[in-house]
Order: sequence, then C-alpha cells, then structure tokens
Amino acid sequence: MKVLSVASEAFPLVKTGGLADVVGALPAALAPHGVQTTTLIPGYPVVGKAVKGAKVVRRWPDLMDSEARLLSARIGEHPLLVLDAPALFARTGGLYGHADDWRRFAALAKAAADVAEDFDLLHAHDWQAALAPAYLRYGGGTARSVTTVHNIAFQGQFGADIFPELGLPDAAWGIDGVEYYGGVGFLKAGLESADAITTVSPTYAAEIRENRFGMGLEGLIEARVSRVHGIVNGIDPAVWNPETDAALPQRYTARALGRRRANKRAVEKMFGLEAGDGPLFTVISRLTWQKGMDVLVHCLDELVARGGRLALLGSGDAPLEQAFLTASQRHAGRIGVRIGYDEPLSHLLQGGADAILIPSRFEPCGLTQLYGLAYGCVPVVARTGGLADTVIDANEAALAAGVATGFQHGEVSYHSLSHAIARTVRAYSRPDLWCTIQRNGMRADFSWNESGRRYADLYKSLIA
Repeated sequence: MKVLSVASEAFPLVKTGGLADVVGALPAALAPHGVQTTTLIPGYPVVGKAVKGAKVVRRWPDLMDSEARLLSARIGEHPLLVLDAPALFARTGGLYGHADDWRRFAALAKAAADVAEDFDLLHAHDWQAALAPAYLRYGGGTARSVTTVHNIAFQGQFGADIFPELGLPDAAWGIDGVEYYGGVGFLKAGLESADAITTVSPTYAAEIRENRFGMGLEGLIEARVSRVHGIVNGIDPAVWNPETDAALPQRYTARALGRRRANKRAVEKMFGLEAGDGPLFTVISRLTWQKGMDVLVHCLDELVARGGRLALLGSGDAPLEQAFLTASQRHAGRIGVRIGYDEPLSHLLQGGADAILIPSRFEPCGLTQLYGLAYGCVPVVARTGGLADTVIDANEAALAAGVATGFQHGEVSYHSLSHAIARTVRAYSRPDLWCTIQRNGMRADFSWNESGRRYADLYKSLIA
C-alpha cells in the first residue's frame, strides 16, 4: 500500500513541535504493516539545504501564482517529496505567521492532491495540509483520504475573499465544503471532505464532540462521528531512549536508576540551581494558557516551600515568560528558566529531572509525558485528552496494584495543581515507592507498534 503523508513539518528536517515528531515517526511505524509512506513537506530553506541535489520529478508553472518544483529525496530510509517554491517558503522568521499563509499551505495541499494519483491514500496532518482532501474531492481524485487533527484549536481560518484564488469549483463554497462562518476554514474543509478523521488519542476524540473542546467544530465532528478514530501517538525509541541517548551525560536503564543522578547534577549546573537530593521538577512547554502555565506560575512559591526546585525550558506569551523569569529571580538557585527551545537540552531534562509538570487545559495527545515515562521523569498531568490516556494516576488502588506511572489532577486551578505537586513530593520522599513509579513508566510500551498497526488497519479498511 502506498500512502502520501502531507504535513508542514517533519523531524528531523524541520520541527516546531510534536507534529514534526509524529510525521517523522509514522513511516517506520507503518512499514512493518505493508505500508510504504512518502512524506510531502514544504521546501523551507533548512529543508532545501538538507536535500540539495535532489531529483526534480514534477513542475508547476503556476501553483498559487508561484513557480514550483517537486523534489524527490529521502528522510532516513523512507521516501520524501519536497515542494520547492521559493516565493512561498524561502522566508526568514518562523514557519508560520506570514500574511499569505493561506496561499502557502493551499499550494502544499494542491500539490498533494495533484500527485495523489500515484498513491492509494492521502493522509493530511492538521490545518496546513487539510485542504488536500477537499482538492481531491472536488477534483475527482481516486485516492482515499484521512485528515488527522493534532490540535483542533488551530484551524486555518481566512476571509471569504481568498476563495476565488483557491482554484476550487463554486460547489465547494457551502456548509458541506470549505465555507466556515462566512470565511474559508482549512481544517473544516479537511474534516468535511476526508473519508476518515483521526485524532491523536481516544479521549480527545470524545472531547472534541463537546462545546468545551470542539472550538466551534463539535457539530461537524458529531455529525461524522462514525468516521472519527482516536489513535494515540507513539514515540520513536531510536530517538528517545535513555539507554542510548547521546544527549545524556550518563545513560541508564530501569534497572540502574541511580545513574540518573549524574544527569540531575548536569541539569542543576546548566540552570544555576542549588545541588541537592530534593525533588527536581521540569517544564518543557509552550508558555501559553492552553498549557496551564498561567496557573503553574502562581504555584511556584508553594513548590519551592515544599522543597522542590524547577528547571523550565520554553517560550510563548511574553507576560508568562516574564512571570517565570521574575520567579527565577525571586527564588534564585531554586528556579531556573531558559526561554526558547533546545532539542538536546529537552533530552537532558527528561533524563535528569525527577518529575515533569504538564497542567494543560486540553491536550490532544502530548508527547512530553511519553518521553517522561520512557526516561523515568514522572509525569504530573491534568486529566484530559492523551494525558488521561497515557498516565496512570498514583491513587491508592493503582499503588496497591503496583501499576501507577504518574500523578493526575482534575481542573486546572491553583488548588488542584498545588495538591498534585504535594502528592508528588510526598511520594518522592519514599524512595522505594518512587522507583516503582519510575520503573512502571519506563517499562510501558509507548512505541509506535500498536498505533502503527491501527493506522494501517484504518487505511486498509478505507481502500477495501
């Protein structure tokens, strides 16, 4: 089976978040199940450098008013296609947030639909690729299609004035097409046009049918619920493995947790923290309302008062960045903050911190808690989406059964999060119990084995 996977980023070529990790890992996850995945991504400058000299396999003299070429290369052992359109993608600054993002990602989607004739199925990831199933549908394409929602909060909504430039027929302008509240909705179009919809965890698939989580698309999800599938993300053990991770000063296994101490010392030094054996928390996150960072910042005094320390790596809303920096000044030696993102440093934090805080108000799947589980960095998470699906709360029943892997809390509030932090500190004070929780998480299987099989089964059912 030949599948075209279309996305705006893919690890290790280009990454801003978990989407890239998922898209990068899928080809290897699907290969054992008879699926050959070709990944199509935009030709950003960093991607162009990585595939320099790649073969040109197709040309468009006018793709959304731009000349474009399709380059054939490889991403690891798997086929890669790069949409080389300098006028659209050779930009300075971030991948997103440009005034013509609608044109840039409509071009990606149109190119995907054009080449989908060579594949059995097209798999579009998030709003940036979500017009591809609509182009297939209205262009008479024969390939089946899947749209995956990685985060329904990001929808790609634009004004109605762009519709004439999309190259879609008039029939596409309607409630069952690309029209969305009087404008054009890229994600909405993909959800309406695809043969199947997937989300990145079973709980999130149920949550987005509700007003609180559906972000205006809950009615559409409910109407197509028979085609909605929740398949939890996995992690790539070739990249995230404390036994082989080159970013760690000291590698270790579940049987040799004492070796983590060297990594803890390295984290303390890098973040200017006092050395000690008390609980070291970490945050590796976007600093935004969705991630619950506004609540966490108010819990920091209590975290320190309970003997905890914090090493934070992230960026986001300027007021939140400043609030964490101010807290680090107030608690010098107890709280350390790095604004930005650093991939090797994120590995070190997972391998050296004792617990990772993820108080998200909603979290479609989340990969950070999966990395934490694999590294013995105990997750402290809100009970939502993929966090609820992947972390077993250390309540009395779970502890008695010996299956707990972390700590969950309910509403994202000061009281609830503070209580979860207190529970974590108490458990940490009991070394045998803490090691059991760590080992339970490290021994769980969050590889792509099962998720890859479920995606392959879904593809086969659509084609059949």
